[in-house]
Amino acid sequence: MVNILLIEDEPNVISLIQRGLHAEEYAVSVAMDGPSGLEAFRRQAYGLVILDIMLPGMNGLDVCRAIRQADAHTPVLILSALGTTEDIVTGLDTLADDYLVKPFKLAELSARIRTLTRRATKPQAPQNALRLADLVVDLDKKSVWRASKSIVLTATEFRLLECLLRSRGNVLSRVQILEEVWGIDFNMGTNVVDVYINYLRKKIDKHFTPRLIHTVIGMGYAMREQYHEDPV
Repeated sequence: MVNILLIEDEPNVISLIQRGLHAEEYAVSVAMDGPSGLEAFRRQAYGLVILDIMLPGMNGLDVCRAIRQADAHTPVLILSALGTTEDIVTGLDTLADDYLVKPFKLAELSARIRTLTRRATKPQAPQNALRLADLVVDLDKKSVWRASKSIVLTATEFRLLECLLRSRGNVLSRVQILEEVWGIDFNMGTNVVDVYINYLRKKIDKHFTPRLIHTVIGMGYAMREQYHEDPV
């Protein structure tokens, strides 16, 4: 079953799409404004996003851009009453996969959904990569994915994540991490390791399960799928 996220603020349109797609055994989640739609997308993996442009709080074009920053692969279908050529070109320029103008026929929407979900493929697994659970770090492209969602890291965050993953399952002390990531001449009195661990946790762990970055009290940090003590 394909999970679809519908970001739409017109109740009649929502009702029509939900009835039609449920009959075809799609699971449909609904968000009625831009910010809540983007938050729903970040919390859960979806097979397709159907997105209106004129939304409360955040317009659909900005939502689409934010989705593309986080995930380059989930199909996005814009469904809008804005139907000029310029509107369609603008929508597709946000890297939406398709654009359907309201009013629309449910049969056409269903056909486009089938086409987009057939076309969607997961990115090929890189050869030179570090992996843990659903986390993949491509060492050649310097890219990071978790649950097929792209995660943008700074250069320092990437080096820290690589350091932790290369020693996955083992505990690294703060001094070891400082030497590996920042160099042995770095000021050892700094709390920079703790600060950057928190940065990584917000990007790597906050919206995913299970948590992968664990604090070992009095010893340091470790990356593993499960840990028997409560992580800090």
